[in-house]
Amino acid sequence: MRAIGIDFGTTNSAVAVVEPDGQVRSLSWPSASGDVGVFRTALAVWSEGRVPRAVVHTAGGPQALEHALSGSGHGRLVQSIKTYLGSRGFTETRLYGRRFTIEDLVATFLGHLVPDREVLMAGAHGIVAGRPVVFAGDRPDEALAVGRLGSAFAQAGFGAVDLAYEPLGAAYWYARNLTRDETVLVADFGGGTSDFSVIRFHRAGGWRDAEPLAHGGVGLAGDTFDYRLIEHYVAPQLGKHSHYRSFDKLLPIPAYIHAAFSQWHQLSWLKAPQTMAELKKLQAASDDPEAMERLIDFIDLDLGFELYQAISGVKIRLSEAEAADLAFDSAGIRLSAHVTRADFERLIAPDLARIAAAADDTLARAGLGTDDIDAVFTTGGTSQVPAVRRIFVERFGEAKLHAAHPLQSVASGLALYAADRAAGRAA
Repeated sequence: MRAIGIDFGTTNSAVAVVEPDGQVRSLSWPSASGDVGVFRTALAVWSEGRVPRAVVHTAGGPQALEHALSGSGHGRLVQSIKTYLGSRGFTETRLYGRRFTIEDLVATFLGHLVPDREVLMAGAHGIVAGRPVVFAGDRPDEALAVGRLGSAFAQAGFGAVDLAYEPLGAAYWYARNLTRDETVLVADFGGGTSDFSVIRFHRAGGWRDAEPLAHGGVGLAGDTFDYRLIEHYVAPQLGKHSHYRSFDKLLPIPAYIHAAFSQWHQLSWLKAPQTMAELKKLQAASDDPEAMERLIDFIDLDLGFELYQAISGVKIRLSEAEAADLAFDSAGIRLSAHVTRADFERLIAPDLARIAAAADDTLARAGLGTDDIDAVFTTGGTSQVPAVRRIFVERFGEAKLHAAHPLQSVASGLALYAADRAAGRAA
């Protein structure tokens, strides 16, 4: 039974296929990081010629990053598209004279993720794509997000695609080797959301019988942790906390400017002409003109992705060491900081509390206690942060924790789930 699983993620995406012999394979793409099984959720848009005759071009994943980092200074890098799905405030944007709805952006990205859709789908009996339990953003509209996601897949040429909770996919990947019945808590940490599912697996006739007991989540994860580092260590070097003089008053720099760093994919939108003009006026009246100049150059040169790569590197190193240094140096802009793990954990403590509360609430809605859980399966890059892992060690004990490839397990499990659905073995 051939089936396909698609994990359209906030930061990275992946695709897996269950072949008729039951083997699972992950699609691969060239990657500068060396991890060929994941595809960066990024879309580069640029044009040739003048509006209205301009020809608009797009690239996705590694090619999008290559274009953005080429130094041409031409084009727009759109990232974390998924976080807009549940927002009624985002309906469309215009890039180089072309209108893009959120469905257009997602569909265009999916077209780059799977350029040979007809080949991939040939002989497939089912396609399941993941969706978070709780969509990212403030008060996300779930029905709107689900509708947009389904429309985008259809627009991209996948037809009708079944959607399943992403932690359910991770659970299926964990359960593929089960030899006994188990009740599993799955914790799936992405870039934008932390999702949880409690699933009871029964082994019968050599295949998985999955009984979902409860789902839950919270709209924060790795991107939020990155922002805490940006806000505390980097933003002050880019003019945060500075002031500007307006007549006889000294006023703080408008908060919206540095608030854009809270969702790093929004940084490119600050490059709008009216915003850049305002920033230059603020710099002229600032009590820290050098920091404001760095901010203006940073935005003008589209260095957001490079900065977040550096911040992500600090976060990864803090998972292995008690301290790490940020040394950002690009296009003449230098930013530095010494970060200890203890300080990092202090900064993310309120976020950790919300994640822990969401996990506890999911368990409570399943009507179970910690002793009723046989295994805890964690996946996603943020699951490797020691403070996140500690949440589950403290509740369930080290022996119950299991992990897999943080970026491929969801897609692989969704493919297994799609195969079971096609065979009539899953609800």
